[in-house]
Amino acid sequence: MATFTYKALSKDGEVDTGEITAADRPEALKVLARRGLQPVNLTLITGSGSSRKDKESPSSRSSSKEGSGTSTGRRDDGGLLKLKRAEVVLFTEELSEMLRAGLQLEPALKSMENREELGSLKDVSCEIRKFVRDGGSFSVALKKTSDSFGPLYCSLAAAGEASGALDTILERQAHYLKTLQQLQSKVTLALIYPAFLIIAGIGVGIIFVTKLIPQLTDLISSTPGGKIPLGAKILIGASDFFQEWWLVMLLVIVGSSLAFKAWKDADVNKLTWDRIKLRIPLVGRVIESRFYVQFLETLANLVGNGLPLLRSLELARDATQNLHIRQHMDHVIDMVGDGRSFSRALINSGIFPPLLIDMVSVGEKTGKIDKSLRRAAERYDTELNKSLARIMELIMPVVLVVMALLIGTMAYLMITAIFQTIQNLGGR
Repeated sequence: MATFTYKALSKDGEVDTGEITAADRPEALKVLARRGLQPVNLTLITGSGSSRKDKESPSSRSSSKEGSGTSTGRRDDGGLLKLKRAEVVLFTEELSEMLRAGLQLEPALKSMENREELGSLKDVSCEIRKFVRDGGSFSVALKKTSDSFGPLYCSLAAAGEASGALDTILERQAHYLKTLQQLQSKVTLALIYPAFLIIAGIGVGIIFVTKLIPQLTDLISSTPGGKIPLGAKILIGASDFFQEWWLVMLLVIVGSSLAFKAWKDADVNKLTWDRIKLRIPLVGRVIESRFYVQFLETLANLVGNGLPLLRSLELARDATQNLHIRQHMDHVIDMVGDGRSFSRALINSGIFPPLLIDMVSVGEKTGKIDKSLRRAAERYDTELNKSLARIMELIMPVVLVVMALLIGTMAYLMITAIFQTIQNLGGR
């Protein structure tokens, strides 16, 4: 028999620690499951289980090799599984539904592993389950299994584990991922018609530059005493410039794009770029609204499940990807840690709107801050949807106006040149 120390979450979200005696690690995990505990950490103290931990038996090694041999998932150069966005959404939905139904984390993953219709998600569930079974946390298992989940997903999973609200966090994350997927589909559909317009405009421009302008030039040149009008000179100059320098312009555009990407991806410039993104018209408003919704929902779930406000703020800060906002979150955490009220800390941070602060202040006074946070999250989720809808509605008019200006200007210059040429011929 072996003795293990454990740290686990009970069904009501409380952290339970202690020691148990079992024949080996799997048996210890079964004991915890029978007690209704979800293991977070399981460490061997004494007993024969050390041989299992330090050295796998031949049968376990063979089963491991067999399992790895049947893996069909796509992997990157680092050996991590690659998932499509739709697969991440499906995994999150399935797991959150099973956890809400009362299953513990490992049995839920085992159930997903045994389902034939999940495809490559079977491999993901298998690897995550093995890591969790051995006492690892779910959020770390996500990082070590696939990069497709991303830092935000893993941070929210860690917050859900800490608060005992993993099922709720996953449910909201699934909703967020589905919303993002639907938004991308809407943007794609909305850009199909503008894309055709752009392609048609480019085609018309090429015809102007390669066919119509040379013919107009030949016509004017063959006219005795013909004088090339100003409009034609502009078009001819633009045509000659693009024909001579198009390769250089293409290289400059590609080089500038690569240089900009390298600049914004550099660690020293990430804070500056995150600050710039918040100032971009329309886009900055969407980023801020998305942060408010994510921050408020995460904080409401954590506080509502009994986690202290300071710890909840730290976990919400870790789930924030924008470094500029994260800096302000650090100031909020410091002020709350020094004994300031939450609403006062939000005011001093300078990035939270008055309406949000007022709703938080009401929650503090009534003692129902989690409900106030959730109502604020719903309000800003509505604002976010309005901002996204506004951007979608602006895409088509902007493209139409730009194309109309470009094609209309070229056509106007061409027609003006033709009429002036006709007048010159008539005058003679």
